[in-house]
Amino acid sequence: MTQTARQRSPEIAKPTESAKSYRNLEERLRDFESPVEMLRNSQTGPYVFPVPGEFSNWRDEQEAWRKTAVLLDQSYHMTDLYIEGRDTIRLLTRLGVNSFENFVPNKAKQFVACNDDGFVIGDVILFFLDENRVSLVGRPPLSNWVEFHARTGGYDVAVERDERSLANPKPRKTYRFQVQGPNADEVLKQANGGTLPHIKFFNMGELTIAGRKVRALRHGMSGAPGLELWGPVQEGAEVKAAILKAGREFGLRQGGARAYSTVAIESGWLPSPMPAIYSGEKMKSYREWLPADGFEGTASLGGSFYSRNIEDYYLTPWDIGYGSIVKFDHDFIGRAALEKLAGEPHRKKVTLSWNSDDVTRVFASMFSKQDRAKYMDMPASHYATLPYDAVLQDGKIVGVSTYPVYTANARAWISLAMVDRALSEPGAEVTVLWGEEGGGSQKPTVERHVQVSVRATVGPCPFADAARQDYRPYALQL
Repeated sequence: MTQTARQRSPEIAKPTESAKSYRNLEERLRDFESPVEMLRNSQTGPYVFPVPGEFSNWRDEQEAWRKTAVLLDQSYHMTDLYIEGRDTIRLLTRLGVNSFENFVPNKAKQFVACNDDGFVIGDVILFFLDENRVSLVGRPPLSNWVEFHARTGGYDVAVERDERSLANPKPRKTYRFQVQGPNADEVLKQANGGTLPHIKFFNMGELTIAGRKVRALRHGMSGAPGLELWGPVQEGAEVKAAILKAGREFGLRQGGARAYSTVAIESGWLPSPMPAIYSGEKMKSYREWLPADGFEGTASLGGSFYSRNIEDYYLTPWDIGYGSIVKFDHDFIGRAALEKLAGEPHRKKVTLSWNSDDVTRVFASMFSKQDRAKYMDMPASHYATLPYDAVLQDGKIVGVSTYPVYTANARAWISLAMVDRALSEPGAEVTVLWGEEGGGSQKPTVERHVQVSVRATVGPCPFADAARQDYRPYALQL
């Protein structure tokens, strides 16, 4: 196939800065001083979860994944990429930093890929569905990268893409539900007829719910016990109804978009690292293949961390907690760079607990006649697709904070952060600079405001004990 840009519906909303038509991302970038300028003033807002915002209220829905159980509907916001053919594993081995030893059908893993310089392009959940057939499920950047190589690299594979709903006028192929929480297994036993098959961590099995065969993966987005369930979209409504009915006696709640937008932060997963694709001659052919109005062309960059150099936003696997996933038992794109980086100092991913008095002052500024701080939306204050806030100590940048949320489970604001090792021990005191420079960028989600300092305390990552002790160690061994 030729390396032409794919045509796809735009990300969330069409940018309004220009009516000019671009053939691909590389051509679009030429109209900007830097990729940072393009992303900083993109008209796109935060990543959208197209389900009802609340089914009851987001506070109880958050607490359900710690106290009882919650059903989270993931059927609409993720891209599913299906790869099938005799070269499927050869393709993935060439792109992924992961080992593929003992990777067989009915297993899954957190799949991570980097550019030639060892910077992360993205990560997804990789499902080994059947012999020579897999699916990649997650946000678009990594699926785009895999599809590019599948179509242009001479691999004997077939590619099928089921785009997320906001960029897809067609119905989805599958429903996808998460049932999580301390009562999740009891809910699913009831829905499955009183028994539940034994499914090992990050392995797949099969249930029968409402008379329908349902595939299941054992893992926990919230770090709590539970399963991820999927099947043909036509069967989704009756499967969901049966689960909700089974869950009544166990306190099962449906989780809406507002609660869902906070779950990853509690479990320590970074939803969207900056895709490391905007610079470098080696990535040029890829940028020429990507559409101008896809995720990479329209995503917005926000926050107080600001650099004119896009590469200052790139992250390594160690920065985001994936160092143990990197295995040098195969040849893959970025291996040489990662071998060099492996022995160097790395920032560590931590959770920041924001000082409640300082956060209260941010909210209080909305009622002041004086300058106001950047508004903090509850429970997730993500006003850009890629949020990057500066973490400071003694006026020096010592890390980056991202995805600040309020969690009713801790009655606190928290965020994920990547900080210098010297400041990564629990209890270390740092400051998050909240708001953008110069009164704010031209994103429509940004009102005129002033930057303010918010004190924060370093804590472990994942933040939730269940995720840190029972989930994360196993996930990073796969």
